[in-house]
Amino acid sequence: MSYDPVMLLEAYRRMRAIREFEERMRREVQMGTVPGFVHLYCGMEAIAVGACMHLRDTDYIGSTHRGHGHCIAKGVDIGAMLLEIYCKADGVCKGKGGSMHIADLSKGMLGANAIVGGAPPIAVGAALTHKTLGTDGVAMAFIGDGASNQGTVAESLNFSAVLKLPMIFMYENNGYAEFTGTGYHLGGADIAKRAAAFGMPAEKADGVDFFSVYDAVGRAVVHARAGNGPAAVEAFAYRWYGHFEGDMQKYRGAGEVDRLRETADPLVKFEARLVSDFDIGADELREIDEEIIELIEDKVAVAKAAPKPSNDALYTDVYGSY
Repeated sequence: MSYDPVMLLEAYRRMRAIREFEERMRREVQMGTVPGFVHLYCGMEAIAVGACMHLRDTDYIGSTHRGHGHCIAKGVDIGAMLLEIYCKADGVCKGKGGSMHIADLSKGMLGANAIVGGAPPIAVGAALTHKTLGTDGVAMAFIGDGASNQGTVAESLNFSAVLKLPMIFMYENNGYAEFTGTGYHLGGADIAKRAAAFGMPAEKADGVDFFSVYDAVGRAVVHARAGNGPAAVEAFAYRWYGHFEGDMQKYRGAGEVDRLRETADPLVKFEARLVSDFDIGADELREIDEEIIELIEDKVAVAKAAPKPSNDALYTDVYGSY
């Protein structure tokens, strides 16, 4: 797999944007300014970005309840995302979706989804559209380790294999299904092998290492675009925070999160490779950091001050007309 320095800098920008966005959302939730539940993506940035760097706006993704990282990796506007999370009229879904239901079809983002295992059937439908129309587009579903146990996922694997759809099953194994560790809930303990049993190529990737994810997903996308049917990738990276912000996390061992910050930070690992192997200066990365922090600060202020939807908006966008 070849690595364009311009692509690598854009990947770093997106990973840093996810990290700063989520850390800021964590603080805002703790201050009580954000309505509803928020599920944070910190520690998993390399998965979303490593996967989505292979996708075009015309390729589709289906997301999860932990969808902020997927949105940013796919190119959804951060300002519009914040307006949506704050439930404001100019949000990307007009303030009606909130954190768990952000969608932006112009970027191929079919939506975050509060239903566990809800994304694969939607993404499979998008993959069927690509095949029916004869495009070389692909669709990708992000799936947690808990969702891998859902019947909707098994049906989607089988359907896409039977019809040889251009579909990528992107499994994010973050160690916990809500409050239950994979050692208890995951029969067989190998998600990639489950997918392979349906007759598709499936491999594992280090979810803390951008290059590992990028390479594995690159092979899957090439396979799918060429009309060879679906593929699957399982990437492992512990999430740093709870199932939702406010989760007491009594199911985690003492000091686990501190150890993750010290030894399993995807941004630290990525930066080290950029500096050592690609002659990208640390000063250039610090400039990106400052730009991202300033951008998020400005967009949060705009979102907080923005108007809420009017009462009349309650009756719009309820049913679709075809």
